[in-house]
Amino acid sequence: MDNGMDIVEIELICVIVNFGMGSKMLKSAKHHGIHGGTISLAKGTINSRILDYMGLSDVRKEILYMVAEKKTAYEALDKLNKEYKLNKPNHGIAYTTSISAAVGMRCYKCEQVDIEKGEEETMYKVITVIVDKGKAEDVVDAATKAGSKGGTIMNGRGSGIHETSKLFSMDIEPEREIVIILSETSMTQAIVTSIRKELHMDEPGKGIIYIQDVNKTYGIYK
Repeated sequence: MDNGMDIVEIELICVIVNFGMGSKMLKSAKHHGIHGGTISLAKGTINSRILDYMGLSDVRKEILYMVAEKKTAYEALDKLNKEYKLNKPNHGIAYTTSISAAVGMRCYKCEQVDIEKGEEETMYKVITVIVDKGKAEDVVDAATKAGSKGGTIMNGRGSGIHETSKLFSMDIEPEREIVIILSETSMTQAIVTSIRKELHMDEPGKGIIYIQDVNKTYGIYK
């Protein structure tokens, strides 16, 4: 029973911008067909000795998560790119990944979708690392040693200390940190290997790493 809704391919849109820009971008996105989104606070890390010396290496960031049908997502991102000039340095980074299933969405039905990718190879991967609080900087340092240009750090939860959520059977509490690293596909294995080695990720309780294909990017500079 389809309740009158077609099964469609949908994308998760992730936009990382400077603090204070998330709400503005979400408002613009709604004008371009996006139904809504979620904003998380985070901080960005910049690989710059000069900024580090001046105490400016940590930059307050916001991460905007939005979901839309693939065609709508790409068209909206093109418009947001032009409006907010993501093609210029330090104006933000945006990328999309595929969602294979979703439950509880009134706008789209995507409960069971098989997407054929064939031989297509993506140019970028997004590496997500979940570690104990205080270890995120070590993750970024290990990734930088392998060629990464930095990452974005956010807390696992912003709610009360006695509340927990689970991701892959691992509790996500305020004592956890999440690191998001956007990497070229060719460099991803080296970055993951470096993180695993430096933070002993193969030992129980040391953390979780997972990797996703990136379909579309804006604001990425080599």
